[in-house]
Amino acid sequence: MSILRWSEGFSHPIDDSIAVEEPLEVRIVGSRNNREFRQSIAITMRTPGHDFELAVGFLLSEGLISHRNDVENIAYCQDAQGDKKSNIVNVFLSPNLEFDPRQFSRNVYMNSSCGICGRTTLDRVRTACSTLPSGAVSMSLEALSSLAERMHKSQSLFHQTGGVHASGLFDAEGNLLHLGEDVGRHNALDKVIGHMLLNSQLPASNTILFLSGRASFELLQKAVIAGIPIVVAVGAPSSLAVEIAQEYEMTLVGFFQPGRCNIYSGADRFQN
Repeated sequence: MSILRWSEGFSHPIDDSIAVEEPLEVRIVGSRNNREFRQSIAITMRTPGHDFELAVGFLLSEGLISHRNDVENIAYCQDAQGDKKSNIVNVFLSPNLEFDPRQFSRNVYMNSSCGICGRTTLDRVRTACSTLPSGAVSMSLEALSSLAERMHKSQSLFHQTGGVHASGLFDAEGNLLHLGEDVGRHNALDKVIGHMLLNSQLPASNTILFLSGRASFELLQKAVIAGIPIVVAVGAPSSLAVEIAQEYEMTLVGFFQPGRCNIYSGADRFQN
């Protein structure tokens, strides 16, 4: 779009790219007592792209699915004329999955920046994930700088707009497994986790997760459920994020920048 840029006392028109933000409704389709049901689960404001990964990543984080086999199919909703409605995603559950739609008898509005309000309790995480994220992955703190640089170079949408968050998942050798970008921090991570789930790569043991912003409780919750043992954030962690990292013996790094960072939990995974 055309905008007016002001710099050092002068203004001039330029063309600028802006990050797209649109609503996405996540619905599940399943069967109960031999009858099909359709249930709206959540509405989030997101950046279009990788919507299927976002949908299943969210469902996994909410404890509605646990494995790749829980999902039979994913498709955009269609209207009466058969045209695709790209802002509604239907996730078709496996007939073998026991699910009571009354558990989600209301629509949930999921803000792109703050997650789902009122559900941030450690008890819920313990219910969804009773095992510790595992993995013998370790590396030097100096090596983290190369991962951060690699993720930054891969953030194509950020370089175009400057208006999106990113979550990058790396293996123990420093290879970027998947990158998620979105106006919402939680959506960016859900896209990564959903990609790993659909490719039967969960739990994501021996991996390192990089976050472009701060480390909130909700993001650590998602990492726990995905089995990710190391989380590195550019920004600050919250007190509950530190608590969950310590309880699940995760490594949590905050305020990361090349040459310095704070280690809040699991320092033993870093080589001297």
